Amino acid sequence: GMAFEQRHIDISATERLDMLKVFCSNAMEHWGSDSKGVETTRRYMLEWLSFLHRYVPVGLLEVLPQSLGMRPPAYYGRTDLETLLASSKVDDWIKISEMLLGPTPANFSFVPKHRSYSYKVLSVDERGDKAENG
Repeated sequence: GMAFEQRHIDISATERLDMLKVFCSNAMEHWGSDSKGVETTRRYMLEWLSFLHRYVPVGLLEVLPQSLGMRPPAYYGRTDLETLLASSKVDDWIKISEMLLGPTPANFSFVPKHRSYSYKVLSVDERGDKAENG
């Protein structure tokens, strides 16, 4: 329909970080900016990052439009920040949260509720010769 114009907007890594900043300030307005509020904000942001990292910048996509089920190929971003935002590693998501919310408390750990983030990559040994036999 009219609402969905076929435009592919290439959002820069900086703009994406700005969206996260807006999220953080709104969240802390809601939950408070004390340590409890900050950590609640961090948890929500990390859950969100467990989906967001799958966004492949349009400028790096060869196939448009991207289907939701498509596993984005690993890629190096055009900037270090873009590469960081694309990381599927929980430690990197925590690093992003620290850029925006300061250091995590001692003994902090995060396990995403949604397992969609963990694409298992089989090692050559695990694959065996299945790949050749189809």
